[in-house]
Amino acid sequence: MAAVALSALILPLSSVLACAALVLIAMVIDARQVHTPAGIDRSVPRLLSRGVAARLVVHVQHKSAIHLRVRQPVPPDLHLDPSEADGGLDAVITARRRGRHRLPPVVVRAVGPLRLASTQHDVGTEEHVLVYPDLPAAQRVAESVIRGRFRETGQMPRGPLGLGTEFESIRDYQPDDDIRLVNWRATARMGRPMSNRHRTDRDRDIVFAIDAGRLMAAPLGDLTRLDAAIDAVAVVAAVADAVGDRCGVVIFKDRVVQQVPPRRSGGERVLRTVFDIEPGDTDSNYEAAFRAVAAGKRALVLLFTDLIDEAAAAAMLAEVPVLLRRNAVIVAGAADTDLAAAVSIDPDTPFDVYRAVAAFDLLDARARVAARLRRAGADVVEAPPGQLGVACTAAYLRAKELNRL
Repeated sequence: MAAVALSALILPLSSVLACAALVLIAMVIDARQVHTPAGIDRSVPRLLSRGVAARLVVHVQHKSAIHLRVRQPVPPDLHLDPSEADGGLDAVITARRRGRHRLPPVVVRAVGPLRLASTQHDVGTEEHVLVYPDLPAAQRVAESVIRGRFRETGQMPRGPLGLGTEFESIRDYQPDDDIRLVNWRATARMGRPMSNRHRTDRDRDIVFAIDAGRLMAAPLGDLTRLDAAIDAVAVVAAVADAVGDRCGVVIFKDRVVQQVPPRRSGGERVLRTVFDIEPGDTDSNYEAAFRAVAAGKRALVLLFTDLIDEAAAAAMLAEVPVLLRRNAVIVAGAADTDLAAAVSIDPDTPFDVYRAVAAFDLLDARARVAARLRRAGADVVEAPPGQLGVACTAAYLRAKELNRL
């Protein structure tokens, strides 16, 4: 069009108008060629694990366009690399936060054959992806338990789960077997290594009682206390499924908001119930939650809550005996690594001293709450967020070994 405008200096007006009309007609024709939205084929897993990369692929088909630019918008809690590309998209999607997330339609920008016009369309439909805790990590822990390789704080339980329970049979020694499983008499008689096989303790009830009150919204790095608790639930539920125990869940805020009774292979159902819960803005009603749990038959109850101080934990301490009458109880919470760091570094300023004193007071208060729970008969587990699931699994296996279930 600039060239047509300059040609008016040397050409008749009619010729200039004719050239301008030709350019406009060409633009209209080019625009009509790409007016129809492109067809897409988007492939993305509907179920993601937080922090675990997955593949997102978009194939685009368009009859007339000579150039296509494809972009996949994502919400802030999902990361896509790359987010746009020419011709199609083959990217890696990583979820930063559990829950339900909306994946908008694909945006396609098409340039016409004459490169005089382009159009942009939202193609496809909105999809929802479900982001669970880190399930591959939970499965690895469950597999290590079955194989007898589970270690926690550098110590191994006594061989694979089931060692020390009812003897079942003698079989050939496997590379993964604990040395204490070797049957030396059978080995000498057969002339090859032989191992004892024990029947695994099964059909025990595990109930996860998850506090989703306001205190569980406290941040722990990029996570919250509730996030750390749900990660631990995923690990223990995977182990319970692997060893044949039943598991259920009770989620409570100012009231019981979800309850799933224990059932065989119930880990998946538990995860579907808990993966998208968010902390509330009210205090937790321990009385209602504990009475809901106590209404069932005897079980191992894993209570995930925050042991902040004696005043905040007074309601829980008053109601824990309701659970302990018939159940084995483990109270679990994520340790605050910032508090531990505040009391372990040398202070440089008066502010550092004040912060260390406050952190020490909080840690001392948490220790007093834990001591009162242990005196009442409950087990207490505290570990950094990334290790809470392993610590809870170790406590669960100890309870099975001691026949507390």
